[in-house]
Amino acid sequence: MDKTDQRYHHFVQILREELVPAMGCTEPIAIAYGAAKAREVLGCLPDEILVEASGNIIKNVKSVVVPNTGGLKGIEASAAAGAVAGDAGKILEVISQVTEEQKAEIKAYLDSHEVRVAPAPGDVVFDIIVTLTAGADTVRLRIADYHTNIILIEKNGETLLESGNVVSDSASGLTDRSCMSVEAIVDFVNTCDIEDVREIVQRQIDYNYAIAQEGMTHEWGANIGKVLRQHYGDDIKTRARAMAAAGSDARMSGCEMPVIIVSGSGNQGITASVPVIEYAKELNVSQETMLRAVALSDLLTIHMKTGIGRLSAYCGAVSAGCGAGAAIAWLQGGDFETVAHTLVNALATISGMICDGAKPSCAAKIAAAVDAGLLGYHMYSSQQQFYGGEGIVSKGVENTIANIGRLGRLGMRETDREIIRIMTGQPPTA
Repeated sequence: MDKTDQRYHHFVQILREELVPAMGCTEPIAIAYGAAKAREVLGCLPDEILVEASGNIIKNVKSVVVPNTGGLKGIEASAAAGAVAGDAGKILEVISQVTEEQKAEIKAYLDSHEVRVAPAPGDVVFDIIVTLTAGADTVRLRIADYHTNIILIEKNGETLLESGNVVSDSASGLTDRSCMSVEAIVDFVNTCDIEDVREIVQRQIDYNYAIAQEGMTHEWGANIGKVLRQHYGDDIKTRARAMAAAGSDARMSGCEMPVIIVSGSGNQGITASVPVIEYAKELNVSQETMLRAVALSDLLTIHMKTGIGRLSAYCGAVSAGCGAGAAIAWLQGGDFETVAHTLVNALATISGMICDGAKPSCAAKIAAAVDAGLLGYHMYSSQQQFYGGEGIVSKGVENTIANIGRLGRLGMRETDREIIRIMTGQPPTA
């Protein structure tokens, strides 16, 4: 792909937008970011906090440890951490510099101040409204569609910032993803000037492999990475799954190491990169080849996830695991056809795995998603494949990806609602 092709610049910009650092699960961190920014506008510590959140936000924050809080979980802890100790200028690393003294202050604030949680009005999938009150002053801030997208700030009824209407599942403000296709992505990765992406992809490799090593070294969550290594052996196929799972083990249980996210998710950023890194090391490829392979996995993940939306009942690790499998196929000499068939085979195998929020079991789901990606490749290398017309598979990789988008965005809406009802203790609907 020549640099004169507009898609070339879009792909570079998409990687720059997506591969950003975050510490902790991105949904609680988005709440902390909103609270920190609202406190900045308020000018003092609030007397009370109200967080109105969409069902998917509640789902993804309920069970995950918020870093730098001393093991606290949930929306209340996220909001308090941001308001008490957050630095809004650090965005998704908003609570990365919390001191031990501030950790005690966060807990003391929760013990002595009211932090209320309520469902957000409307049906926007990604919606966070934070209201901070101190005496007669009130600040209301809204984040919608993606984690850093502040669309409204009001102080005492006066609008300080307003950026237009919300469109659920929109990527407004981001580079247009409609130019993406598997064929174009493979072309870009094969031909791009590596210096255009080296810094951002290398940072992803460094950060995400480091947290995977942390997960394999110490006790985190359900230790899925260690369980895989203990019971399945030490070959490359096991290591690829185990290391990715170990990164999630640590991240979901409060590890304070940053990760580079993809499609708004640290787990997806880990899944898209760590298995590919592990295979690149095993195959002893050059650093440039590793960079290209990780960039391929990232872009494929983003392409598959775009049609689904940032949050849904469709587990995001599926897209990343399938993307990783396709990039591993490319590392072993696979061309566009190999990558495309790997994706179709993998998507046919595991699509439909549910997202029931961020928590330790995400690590096991990551392992299953990477396994499906690897199976998709090994099927094709053995001249086996799933064909159009079989289930949700249609002829052509783009048609199958479109089907997955439809399934995750539209077909699983009621599944998403039922998951949220289960997680919040509501009775079943009639």
